[in-house]
Amino acid sequence: MEPITTFTGRVVPLPIRDIDTDQIIPARFLKTIDKKGLGANLFNDWRYDETGSPRADFVLNHRKSENATILLAGDNFGCGSSREHAPWALMGFGFRAVISTSFADIFRNNCLKNGLLPIIIDEVGHAELLDASAQNEDLATEVNLLEQTVQLPSGRKAKFPIDEFSKKCLLAGVDQLGYLQQQSTSISEYETTHPRLVSTL
Repeated sequence: MEPITTFTGRVVPLPIRDIDTDQIIPARFLKTIDKKGLGANLFNDWRYDETGSPRADFVLNHRKSENATILLAGDNFGCGSSREHAPWALMGFGFRAVISTSFADIFRNNCLKNGLLPIIIDEVGHAELLDASAQNEDLATEVNLLEQTVQLPSGRKAKFPIDEFSKKCLLAGVDQLGYLQQQSTSISEYETTHPRLVSTL
């Protein structure tokens, strides 16, 4: 996983409410357990027509999506069934963060475990970013995980929440298993200095 600290990225707006995981990555692409290549299937049924040709009216087929790293999504993004392929596909396309006013809990947890930063900001800040992206297709903004802020066009910084453990993992560029492996020395020391059996009587 690539560490996330502070980065500035191009913003792609997709202000549709209740986008579910089957729209993010259709079920027929879930047979693989390989993360590689899933970016090509992100929003597959919205990006391509029945012949496999790109739909000219879908935002990910526009120039503004080239090299974009921030998706500006609608409310309740990632609802529906749990599938890690959804964050895999988003990251495979190049996104490092998704900004919304709310996420489905399971999707948000899957993002955090896989190195994709789900950012919840207030409705005023979200609307400001949407308005700015409509006026400027090259809109970019700064995400600062250390301070837990998103830079808004007005100059205000919108705060976003994240639990300390997930933040620590993202800053280090490791998943939960990787974090535990980093603590292997401390774990071994604890096991050798504490009794294996503890009486509960």
